[in-house]
Amino acid sequence: MNMQQLTQEQATVGLKTAVRIIRGWRASPGQACKILRISRSTLRRAKEGKRTAFSLDVDQLQRIGLILGIHASLRTVFANQANVTSFPGLPNDNAFFDGRPPLDVMAQGDLISLYETYKRIDQLKHLGEG
Repeated sequence: MNMQQLTQEQATVGLKTAVRIIRGWRASPGQACKILRISRSTLRRAKEGKRTAFSLDVDQLQRIGLILGIHASLRTVFANQANVTSFPGLPNDNAFFDGRPPLDVMAQGDLISLYETYKRIDQLKHLGEG
């Protein structure tokens, strides 16, 4: 299934899930809006969890997919839920992050930074292999 084939209901569930994940990372509302490229009112409606449908574009759906991917990778890397939620907010010495928390990099707001963050975190799954 590609991004254009997602129903509005699936997109809405994805947005609400992504918002819940980002809130778990202790992102500020401003960071959450930049990461997902949504307005404050959309963020507020997604947090409230009411039966609201959201109309999202392909870029926003890609961002949601990357957040879900980051979360899945963190759950694979860390057995402890506290590490899953705290890792994005901690300073990171990986060359790409250069001492910045992944959350700060994602909150720059561009899709490339979000994708590159996903790639770096997803690579952690493979460090213990081999």
